[in-house]
Amino acid sequence: MPISNVPQGARAPQIESAATSSASSTRQINLGREVLEIEAQAILDLRAHVDATFVEAVQLILQCRGRVVVSGIGKSGHIARKIAATFASTGTPAFFVHPAEANHGDLGMVTKDDIFLALSNSGEAAELLTILPILKRQGAKLIAMTGNTQSSLAALADVHLYAGVQKEAGPLNLAPTASTTAALALGDALAVVLLDQRGFSAEDFARSHPGGALGRRLLTHVRDVMRSGAAIPSVGLDATLTDALLEISRKGLAMTAIVDANGKVAGIFTDGDLRRLVERTQNFSNLKVADVMHVHPRLIGPERLAAEAADLMEQHRINQLLVVDASGVLVGALHIHDLTTAKVI
Repeated sequence: MPISNVPQGARAPQIESAATSSASSTRQINLGREVLEIEAQAILDLRAHVDATFVEAVQLILQCRGRVVVSGIGKSGHIARKIAATFASTGTPAFFVHPAEANHGDLGMVTKDDIFLALSNSGEAAELLTILPILKRQGAKLIAMTGNTQSSLAALADVHLYAGVQKEAGPLNLAPTASTTAALALGDALAVVLLDQRGFSAEDFARSHPGGALGRRLLTHVRDVMRSGAAIPSVGLDATLTDALLEISRKGLAMTAIVDANGKVAGIFTDGDLRRLVERTQNFSNLKVADVMHVHPRLIGPERLAAEAADLMEQHRINQLLVVDASGVLVGALHIHDLTTAKVI
């Protein structure tokens, strides 16, 4: 009689057949796709509600002399935090206040010059309804974003933005999914329209994100990363090729500039030029660097963005650039490693 390894009273492990596994995978894929379709449709359905009321909300925020205070409880609170962060980074001063904390002192952060943006899918969040009459008496304007036009929150609002959905994603139709996605998208729509109306530029965005990749690309100039002074490899037009090679070796940029008596760039000689020269001759003793230099080097100004220097290097497949002022005088040198170190690329 075979001996079982399953302890007495324990259930034997279920061995999933290939057919069962395949059916489970198919269900997972179909359900995942269904969720995405429901949420995508929820956003598309909101387009009809971006109307004159939406414009009222935009104008109210544009006229605001204070800040936009965004609030919500539960999942709506998470969405409210993100909307506040998006506003703040795109030119609309904003911050998040938790309604429960507002009931216990944080309401003092809101002034009569502020706009209060309250999120609640039902429009009946008790924590919000407790504080809103106080804010209204104080003089702050109220924008409500709900999925219920007949709600208490909608009735209290100066402007009501509808963010309702036909159903939540998922078989239970319970967890906030499509409704939070719709509210988030409507908040993004507000932020982007406000950005456009304020004339908010990429440079403005970069100033709000100095530590990010975009900030570095838009705020870092060639002058900030170029080699300057004694670190610039350069020789005169009368220098020998040997002099140029020694300068290349000393400065470690795999190239040297060749300048005239006024310091203007006349050409460049690189390691690549040396390799090509070796293929033609091995006798360097009588060569002047001016005889073998590249006479049309790629140049860039110190006020240009470092990102432009990176693009120029990539476009022409080069690793070095000479930096010149408006009159063509050499003022710096740039290697691709300098851009990498500065995290521009």
